[in-house]
Amino acid sequence: MFSKSRINEPGPKAEAEKPKAPESAMTKPSMDFTPAAPKGKAAASVLSSDLTVVGNLRTTGDIQVEGTVEGDIRAHLLTVGESATIRGEIVADDIVVNGRVIGRVRGLKVRLTSTARVEGDIIHKTIAIESGAHFEGSVQRQEDPLANGRPAPAAPQMRLDAPASGDAG
Repeated sequence: MFSKSRINEPGPKAEAEKPKAPESAMTKPSMDFTPAAPKGKAAASVLSSDLTVVGNLRTTGDIQVEGTVEGDIRAHLLTVGESATIRGEIVADDIVVNGRVIGRVRGLKVRLTSTARVEGDIIHKTIAIESGAHFEGSVQRQEDPLANGRPAPAAPQMRLDAPASGDAG
């Protein structure tokens, strides 16, 4: 019996460390996990294809949606999977759409892949639309599309242009 445990374990030192290792392993992940969330280094949250969320989602991290979301999403990196459907506004630094979005899209970098289906306006700093993507709506470039609220993207530009034209003429 003793020889079998030697085969499975590296040696006597491992036996002495073994009782300590599980305690350390149990303690360290919880300690490491808590600081990782504020740093933004945590793994992306994945909403699986069989999940439907009704309500808004907000995170400073990354989200990968494979299911259905009926509500607004705000994240750092948002990936809309091929099987996903989002009904609402999505706002993120980086947005990759492989599936369907019905609503406004606001992001610094927006990418519609060939399988994307977007019905709504896109406000972006940079955009890439692959051949085969389906898009119905308007596209507007802004230097900082995340800084403005929902009604603000077009309104400030009109207000600034109108008084300047009126004052100059």
